[in-house]
Amino acid sequence: MGPRLRFEQYRGIDLFFFTVMTFFGELLITLAASRWYPDQLYTVSVTAALTAICLVRWKGFAFLPALAGAFALCIAMGAAPKQYLIYCIGNLFGMAALAFLKLVTEKKVRGNVIWTMGFGAFTLLMMQTGRAVTALILGGTLRDGVMFYATDALSYVFTAVILWIARRLDGIMEDQREYLVRLHAQMEAEKEEIQ
Repeated sequence: MGPRLRFEQYRGIDLFFFTVMTFFGELLITLAASRWYPDQLYTVSVTAALTAICLVRWKGFAFLPALAGAFALCIAMGAAPKQYLIYCIGNLFGMAALAFLKLVTEKKVRGNVIWTMGFGAFTLLMMQTGRAVTALILGGTLRDGVMFYATDALSYVFTAVILWIARRLDGIMEDQREYLVRLHAQMEAEKEEIQ
């Protein structure tokens, strides 16, 4: 048998891949939208969906993809430093979805499509609220704050679809410690059946 990964190594690798997926997904979507559809008022984002998945998998470590998505969006938009602050701080408000997860329970969020989509919507809503609040604090107008909700409205559908798919895949929307314990138990049971 080969060398085994420690739990911390597994977590680091998993978070690295989710962070990279979020960064490049957001970067490509934003670049495509700005190049191909520059006159459109609406945008879509993968950040809330991938952050929501990481919230289930790794709890507070989900701040990594949340920040990666903010940086990617700002890079693609050619954002000013103030916009970096707005998006980075705003996306971190998505961590409030941990309270949703605790209140509703992970089992319900994973096991019921309505709760899954509600969780994703709440994550996105908190990110939008964080951006709006940060923009207002930094001197933006109420109209600027409202635009964070209006222009990103299609992301609710995008987030819902991604989470609907993720919840159907084994182990994707599951606390990874629990998933690994379950996987280990299954492997042990299969070994016993073979012997």
